[in-house]
Amino acid sequence: MRTSLSRWHATRGRAALAVAGLLMVLAALSPAAAATVAGTAPVLALRPSATVRVVPPPVDATADYQLGGGYQPAAGVRIVTRDVTERSAPKTYGICYVNAFQTQPGTAHWWLAQHPGLVLRTASGVVVHDPGWPDELLLDTSTAVRRASLASVFGVFLSRCSGKGYRAVELDNLDSWSRSGGRLTMRENASYATILVARAHALGLAVAQKNDVAMLALRRSIGFDFAVVEECQAYAECSSFTRVYGAHVIEIEYTDNGGRANFAAACRARGASISIIYRDRDLVRRGTRGYVYVHC
Repeated sequence: MRTSLSRWHATRGRAALAVAGLLMVLAALSPAAAATVAGTAPVLALRPSATVRVVPPPVDATADYQLGGGYQPAAGVRIVTRDVTERSAPKTYGICYVNAFQTQPGTAHWWLAQHPGLVLRTASGVVVHDPGWPDELLLDTSTAVRRASLASVFGVFLSRCSGKGYRAVELDNLDSWSRSGGRLTMRENASYATILVARAHALGLAVAQKNDVAMLALRRSIGFDFAVVEECQAYAECSSFTRVYGAHVIEIEYTDNGGRANFAAACRARGASISIIYRDRDLVRRGTRGYVYVHC
């Protein structure tokens, strides 16, 4: 079901996320942002001021990936990733998860009602779904106007991340172009990512490249600060990311794809230099049946 380039990640099966909270964020669009989305106002790619300092996560620090719901991190955990609908974990380096290239589960109706022109469609007008997660619609990054409009919508999410105490943001589904049936290109997604990175940097947020080996060639022009990589041991991609990002890589391996053997191999190969964790596929809260969390 997965390939090394186009994979349907665990973090997009997040049934436990607060869909109502996401809809509240979407509903919070300001009149100016709404006008931009409607195509009546320009969007500028913000640049960080001289006083804004963007700091990537500490390297080789113990991390936790809490996308299925936040919980008290274990002792010694210094980096915690949570969804934009939740607050950053106190006394940790917080990474804010935002699904910026596809619609979040449960929000397709909102997008089709409010911004139908920003959802990718076939030539005959049929909405394009992610083949692995049919409740997620691909967002249309194919033109400069659409990219600017999408950036206005997701600028609200980035502001929420900053306001909730996060230090960085993880923009998921960067590789949506590879599941678009040729309707989107890597360069179009990269152009959109560049706008989002500039906006995040202006808020003092570092930005992770989430997966997508092919996009590594454009890392510097986009401006990513570090990488979050799922199952790179399973897909033999880890060296590609560490070659580009050095120790600024957070690796997540899952229980159902190579299991403990893959995790052990990852720890032997890179555990002394980057953050590596082992989690259950559904990323459930601690204390919930099926919960697994181990770190090197």
